[in-house]
Amino acid sequence: MNTFISKHKKFILISAFRATKRFISENDDEYSVAMIAFCEAIKSYEESKGSFKGFAFLVIKRRLTDYSISQARFQKELSVEPASMDGEIENEEEVSALQIEIRQRSVEISVAEGVGVETPGSTPMQDEIAAVQNLLSGYNFSFFDLTECSPKAEKTKIACAKAVAVLLQNPTLFKKMQTTRTLPVKDISSGKDISVKILERHRKYIIAAAEIMQGDYPLLKEYMSYIRKALESEL
Repeated sequence: MNTFISKHKKFILISAFRATKRFISENDDEYSVAMIAFCEAIKSYEESKGSFKGFAFLVIKRRLTDYSISQARFQKELSVEPASMDGEIENEEEVSALQIEIRQRSVEISVAEGVGVETPGSTPMQDEIAAVQNLLSGYNFSFFDLTECSPKAEKTKIACAKAVAVLLQNPTLFKKMQTTRTLPVKDISSGKDISVKILERHRKYIIAAAEIMQGDYPLLKEYMSYIRKALESEL
């Protein structure tokens, strides 16, 4: 069981993140609750209950909900939990590496600055996330939506990076995106022979990445190295 749990640490971490809609690290109490719930899922799982990961996620979510109810400070978060929290997690790779690493980076910054990590907006990283969240609301999607639309395959990452590069190197096109609040798919695809399907599927990610790279978000930019490489190759 220990070996099985060790191999699924990333799944447990992502499940905790999805269930709480908060950035969770292995140092958080929620991660411990999720780990215990995962063990419970192993012991009680039967094939008739569907896929194991789907079942395990539901158990983790239930236990974290119980834990949150016992903590008065989480009541507000529970009241706005989105419907998308329901369902199965079949592929934990779908969650952006950016999302997973931000929490740990926040902890590191907080420790270095002597700031309490539980205070919202108390670190530079958290401030950047809040600012980007506010910016993306104008496009009618959330920073957290990036967990569902971030590219995974190397080929797709390269295509998205090229799309971002097109936007950043064309001020008129970038302004069009900001004005219309939509991604100018045809303009981007025609100039660089980028798949329209990829642009539409990863529209939110491309918009968010372009805004982050264009704005004053130095910490978030560190997680977009392949986009910087695309920009350099286009110069």
